[in-house]
Amino acid sequence: MDPRAGDEELARRFELRRGRLHAVAYRMLGSASEAEDAVQETWLRLVRTGAEGIDNLPGWLTTVVSRVCLDLLRARTARREDPYGHDAPEVSGGGDGAPEEEAVLADSVGVALLAVLDTLSPPERVAFVLHDVFAVPFAQVAAVVDRSQPAAKKLASRARHKVRGVPSVSAAELERHRVVVERFLAAARGGDLGALLDV
Repeated sequence: MDPRAGDEELARRFELRRGRLHAVAYRMLGSASEAEDAVQETWLRLVRTGAEGIDNLPGWLTTVVSRVCLDLLRARTARREDPYGHDAPEVSGGGDGAPEEEAVLADSVGVALLAVLDTLSPPERVAFVLHDVFAVPFAQVAAVVDRSQPAAKKLASRARHKVRGVPSVSAAELERHRVVVERFLAAARGGDLGALLDV
């Protein structure tokens, strides 16, 4: 077989999975440019390794991109840096339910989720994103974070508790929070920027 034909086939198989790899990396890193860097590093590792010894290419790619992201998250934690582009998008004036407003609201929710994910340790974040967002089995998650399967489950469980914000406040305080959230959602859905800013 012509080596160039093999390289082209490997590139084609990688490109079929690029979108998913980018989605995994973006949800872990919170930065489109860092996610693209992680995907590119995954491609380079695939080229160096070759596909001959890889039985499950999608699983291998997910594992490698996750490990690259884990390394980037650990480096970020060590340097105490925030990724560029974490600012919430500005709301533009459009009609009720305009597609651009829906997109802005979706972006805002995504930014809020990334802010919550930033409270997680790198292994917790990787375990949570892989298992809870992309349904990767815990056996594979454990291999990525270099822990036992029960430890990987515990990482994801701890992350879930942090993301959900397990309440440690009084019932009255929870009710006040619920009212604020309802007012926020009503203002956001109604496009009432003044009420949204007040909340």
